[in-house]
Amino acid sequence: MMAKNKEPRPPSYAVSVVGLSGTEKDKGNCGVGKSCLCNRFVRSKADEYYPEHTSVLSTIDFGGRVVNNDHFLYWGDVTQSGEDGIECRIHVIEQTEFIDDQTFLPHRSTNLQPYIKRAAASKLQSAEKLMYICTDQLGLEQDFEQKQMPEGKLSIDGFLLCIDVSQGCNRKFDDQLKFVNNLYIQLSKSKKPIIIAATKCDECVDHYLREVQAFASNKKNLVVVETSARFNVNVETCFTALVQMMDKTRGKPKIIPYLDAYKTQRQLVVTATDKFEKLVQTVRDYHATWKTVSNKLKNHPDYEEYINLEGTKKAKNTFSKHIEQLKQEHIRKRKEEYINALPRALNTLLSNLDEIEHLSWSEALKLIEKRPDFQSCFVVLEKTPWDETDHIDKVNDRRIPFDLLTTLEAEKVYQNHVQHLISEKRRVEMKEKFKKTLEKIQFISPGQPWEEVICFVMEDEAFKYITDADSKEVYGRHQREIVEKAKEEFQEMLFEHSELFYDLDLNATPSSDKMSEIHAVLSEEPRYKALQKLAPDRESLLLKHIGFVYHPTKETCLSGQNCMDIKVEQLLANSLLQLDHGRSNLYHDSANIDKVNLFILGKDGLAQELANEIRTQSTDDEYALDGKIYELDLRPVDAKSPYLLTQLWTSTFKPHGCFCVFNSIESLNFIGECIAKIRAEASQIRRDKYMANLPFTLILANQRDSVSKNLPILRHQGQQLANKLQCPFVDVPAGTYPRKFNETQIKQALRGVLEAVKHHFDVVSPVPTIKDLSEADLRIVMCAMCGDPFSVDLILSPFLDSHSCSAAQAGQNNSLMLDKIIGEKRRRIQITILSYHSSIGVRKDELVHGYILVYSAKRKASMGMLRAFLSEVQDTIPVQLVAVTDSQADFFENEAIKELMTEGEHIATEITAKFTALYSLSQYHRQTEVFTLFFSDVLEKKNMIESSYMSDSTRETTHTSEDVFSRSPRGSSLDYNYPDSEDDAEGPPPYSPIGDDVRLLPTPSDRSKYRLDLEGNEYPIHSTPLNCHDHERNHKVPPPIKPKPLVPRTNVKKLDPNLLKTIEAGIGKNPRKQPSRVPAAPPEDIDQSDNYAEPIDTIFKHKAFDDTYAVPDDSQNRVIKVRNSIVINAQGDEENGFSDRMSKSHGERRPSKYKYKSKTLFSKAKSYYRRTHSDASDDEAFTTSKTKRKGRHRGSEEDPLLSPVETWKGGIDNPAITSDQELDDKKMKKKTHKGKEDKKKKKAKAFNPPIRRNWESNYFGMPLQDLVTLEKPIPLFVEKCVQFIEDTGLCTEGLYRVSGNKTDQDNIQKQFDQDHDISLESMEVTVNAVAGALKAFFADLPDPLIPYSLHQELLETSKILDRTERLHELKEIVKKFHPVNYDVFKYVITHLNRVSQQYKTNFMTADNLSICFWPTLMRPDFENREFLSTTKIHQSVIETFIQQCQFFFYNGEIVETPNPVACQPPPSNTVQMVEPMVPLQLPPPLQPQLIQPQLPADPLGII
Repeated sequence: MMAKNKEPRPPSYAVSVVGLSGTEKDKGNCGVGKSCLCNRFVRSKADEYYPEHTSVLSTIDFGGRVVNNDHFLYWGDVTQSGEDGIECRIHVIEQTEFIDDQTFLPHRSTNLQPYIKRAAASKLQSAEKLMYICTDQLGLEQDFEQKQMPEGKLSIDGFLLCIDVSQGCNRKFDDQLKFVNNLYIQLSKSKKPIIIAATKCDECVDHYLREVQAFASNKKNLVVVETSARFNVNVETCFTALVQMMDKTRGKPKIIPYLDAYKTQRQLVVTATDKFEKLVQTVRDYHATWKTVSNKLKNHPDYEEYINLEGTKKAKNTFSKHIEQLKQEHIRKRKEEYINALPRALNTLLSNLDEIEHLSWSEALKLIEKRPDFQSCFVVLEKTPWDETDHIDKVNDRRIPFDLLTTLEAEKVYQNHVQHLISEKRRVEMKEKFKKTLEKIQFISPGQPWEEVICFVMEDEAFKYITDADSKEVYGRHQREIVEKAKEEFQEMLFEHSELFYDLDLNATPSSDKMSEIHAVLSEEPRYKALQKLAPDRESLLLKHIGFVYHPTKETCLSGQNCMDIKVEQLLANSLLQLDHGRSNLYHDSANIDKVNLFILGKDGLAQELANEIRTQSTDDEYALDGKIYELDLRPVDAKSPYLLTQLWTSTFKPHGCFCVFNSIESLNFIGECIAKIRAEASQIRRDKYMANLPFTLILANQRDSVSKNLPILRHQGQQLANKLQCPFVDVPAGTYPRKFNETQIKQALRGVLEAVKHHFDVVSPVPTIKDLSEADLRIVMCAMCGDPFSVDLILSPFLDSHSCSAAQAGQNNSLMLDKIIGEKRRRIQITILSYHSSIGVRKDELVHGYILVYSAKRKASMGMLRAFLSEVQDTIPVQLVAVTDSQADFFENEAIKELMTEGEHIATEITAKFTALYSLSQYHRQTEVFTLFFSDVLEKKNMIESSYMSDSTRETTHTSEDVFSRSPRGSSLDYNYPDSEDDAEGPPPYSPIGDDVRLLPTPSDRSKYRLDLEGNEYPIHSTPLNCHDHERNHKVPPPIKPKPLVPRTNVKKLDPNLLKTIEAGIGKNPRKQPSRVPAAPPEDIDQSDNYAEPIDTIFKHKAFDDTYAVPDDSQNRVIKVRNSIVINAQGDEENGFSDRMSKSHGERRPSKYKYKSKTLFSKAKSYYRRTHSDASDDEAFTTSKTKRKGRHRGSEEDPLLSPVETWKGGIDNPAITSDQELDDKKMKKKTHKGKEDKKKKKAKAFNPPIRRNWESNYFGMPLQDLVTLEKPIPLFVEKCVQFIEDTGLCTEGLYRVSGNKTDQDNIQKQFDQDHDISLESMEVTVNAVAGALKAFFADLPDPLIPYSLHQELLETSKILDRTERLHELKEIVKKFHPVNYDVFKYVITHLNRVSQQYKTNFMTADNLSICFWPTLMRPDFENREFLSTTKIHQSVIETFIQQCQFFFYNGEIVETPNPVACQPPPSNTVQMVEPMVPLQLPPPLQPQLIQPQLPADPLGII
């Protein structure tokens, strides 16, 4: 109570704050807010307000001076001024109950009364009790303000009853209200004023507050004040109201609702905050610290007010946010500077649009880092991000932080940069567009001025867009290009006309007549005329070419570094050294090998499955095979692995072989690609001979989960790939097995590897020295043209890949040596590889036993150079022609390649040379065996060649020189001594029926199978090689159709008078000593086209024979074809030593040149001569016989060296089947076991063709019955294709003959697979592509449209001579078709008939269409030699169906067709020596067939 003194003092009141207290069980986890309310009232500043106070104390803290062993706290006093200005002092006491932190029970104090009674006490006493500030004060009283409770005792004047209206902490509100009710009863007994303080109203529960208000309303003069200590709402009001109740002189307390009071308080805070933020914003340096700024602002009222309301912590946070904003603003400005500088950096580092147009920003960043100017534009910071480093303060460093480029802004700049480059590129694109416009203008010629062209491009869009300077620049560039191209084409044209230049000797000077001849010939060429406006340049090119032709060196070669001589020397220098070094490293003791290292290659886990199966059959990695134990080291490799090549090339693992396993077309194709990649890597990149010769084995996995019909296709294609790769193929054994792999398969594959290892050991065994290294049995020159589109190592691979290859003697940088078994002994062969221009000197001055002439089937100039070189080669020297292309498919798909390969085969046939082809994509031809037969031929003719060389040298030097080479032990024997066993070293490789090698034309040996009658005509016979008495070696290939037996003919025709005149003319022109009475004309005086005959059996006294290539007649008195009509006695020649006389004639014969033996070579020279001597007659230019064609054979349109009947047959020569012994054995077996073969024919299985698709389809390749319905008997795809062709391309030239784009064909089928309703018109594909897709549809059918079962009937019916009967029989056979096949066949033939009706525009007659379509409709088995013998007949059947479509399918009349050409009488006009080349027809036979004189040229009579 206020003391009554004379001097007035401010009244003093003591207020006791009470409320729910006690243990956690009584009050819950937290108090009711008494301490916070007292704290906020006594110390209202924000910095002095502590939200956390605890009643759980230790005994020490409880006994300290602050608590002083009491259950109440003294909070201090507050001086307050009322509305009337009268001050009063309020002492605040908080009644609580402290809990022992050990026992969690109330501490024992001097007052042992319960809380309710203690809280109601009106007098309190505690000596030296200190004022309580916060919990941290306990125990550290000296660190805080120390103020004692006045006089150690206080009298309570009023009570502030606290009730928590928040949700509470594990406390029931009803229990609290019950406690408050009991407490209120005790408090009311003191007669002191009481006010209820509803605490924590900021978290108020409404119904709690209503219950409190209801509780107060039931009591007299009990007021409720809604408070919030956290936000300082109504705290002071609460105490002021209590004081007003204690001092009756004061007015009635004014209670403000919580929400109104809260709004007022928040408004004060907001106002103070705004003022403080404005004050803080005066700071502009983001480096400023709070300590510095707060010291400067501490006396500012706005600062003070904010600190009081919100506290220093919030003020500091506000300041920190401001500083952060300043910093971010600074960073933003720096970033903006960097972003603005970024385009310049990108222009410097990424200026190439093509390089970055499709790059993402992340990919572009990697590219930027690799640029050399990277450091000048960007800086890579050690710490990132850049805006958190001190780099932001380095204002003088203009380099852009590299980590800034990872932001979206930088990416956007990059995108804008790309767009800028694209827009900038538009000008370039328009220039390019204008250039394309110029390219389309055909009349622009090299050297044409711009002024003559500008009027034609005035309306072009691109021309209008670009400037005049750009237009002139583009035109200038266009001119440079067309001039350069024209010069290249002109140079290529000069090489194509090599015959014009290479007929003179080296170091000669062309005469003016020769130059006139050259210009006369070349002036007809468009490529010559193209340089009309650049005549000086053209003349310069021509003179440069002529200068090189007559003075050739590798330094002046027009191909530069692509000169064949340079490339050969480089290759041999590297390859031969590696060969010698690595030869001993292949296998050391393969004969006693006990450990086998195997790679297993497969796709999608197949390799691992096979490895597991092998390990299952092994015991501790030891495998028993044929009574021997082998330790197996297996390395399965997934074919799809990107590290495939790395896994194969390891220094610790040297494989003996590789198993390649497949179970689908896709996996087979993938395996094939992998093997090709491995071999290319080994031979071309790593030069690893070990891996290049690694044996591969294809293994077919069992298809237990697949459709069984796929197995034959997989088997066929697997065998086909194995033949192509020359490796074994292990098939799935017959029967059903539960596993993918069978033990039989594994053993078979392992045996193959061991045999391959043994073969390698035999090959690399030391070869006994025959003679000194400098001495060679044969000298062979291989010629190739500079600049041909193939690699040198391809043409040398047959030698370099052989382990019998070694380096030549020192100084011969372009030669190599081969040790090969030829005949009975090992021979040493020197191969010299030269360009054609370097070979010219060798051709005339040095002894050469044989030439291997290589040309590219892709380049006409290469063939022209070969012709020019070969024309001047002596015809006594054997020649091997080699055509080089990518694969056999080129022959069938590219007409230009086909033409050049055909020409090479014709030349080889005409001059009795060897011919073969090298394929860059095939491994078979990379074997020395390719040239084995050629080497044998050279060895047989060695003595004759050397004698001829010595004779020429004698005539030239007028003195005799010694023999160049010592005689071979075999002497001059011309026998063919092939190995008798397949085990002999380097025998011919096995015949591969599905390999890359098929024949273009009959072999030269077939030319010896014709007999001459008195008219000089020829017919086929069987012949025997010289000095060979083994009849099994005869070339007796069974004919396609059994010939009629030869019968004696009494009416023998006399020799053609014209031929006699020719012979007589030859006698007068070239008198030479002959071994008979009848002189012979030189080869150029004989019409080689007249050497055809009808068979006779009359024995005549005089027979004509070629003194170079004559052979004795056999036991049946039949003679081989002759050329020079030298007459000899025909009887008893074999017994009377005819061979000796023939050899003598060889010695006396003076060699001629090959150009006189080849019409193809001769025709070129003749055509050049005619063009330059047009005023001279043919008789003056070249003496040619004018005999008329006799017999029933065709006229001069065909090559007399080929069959007059079967000229349609052709194919690429397969060296694997040119072995006489092998062929003869097959022929004899076929003749001996003919009956057995007839039985086999009946049991032959249908041919399973390979699938051309490389994707799975649910439509293509399905049986025809699955693709049609009764309503739609024609497959939808066939209908769409036919409709498209007839609507858009029926008149397209070469329809079904010209190949369409393979990719477009596949896309058509793939798109149809996905959507059967697709429109072909919308795909924008060509007619040829659709035609190809249609043919592919029928080719993919499981069975051919014309069933195999009816092929024999068609063949038999075709033999019927009566045309009407034959057609009716064919009609009956067609009716035997399956109804589905019949409908589709009728539909297709009707379509082809419509195509043939447009033959005047599309040039596709029924004959041409049948050639293109019969293999597709009949699906021929090219492995079946009997089928091949009747291919022409089958083609004729299809032609008949097309021509007689109305008769066969629509009950129409038989259409009359023109008479067959073969049946027409021979023309009576003069037969020229130069005849057009016989075009090749498809498919080519794998083996040339003998010509049967009684076989009609056209059995059906419809061609």
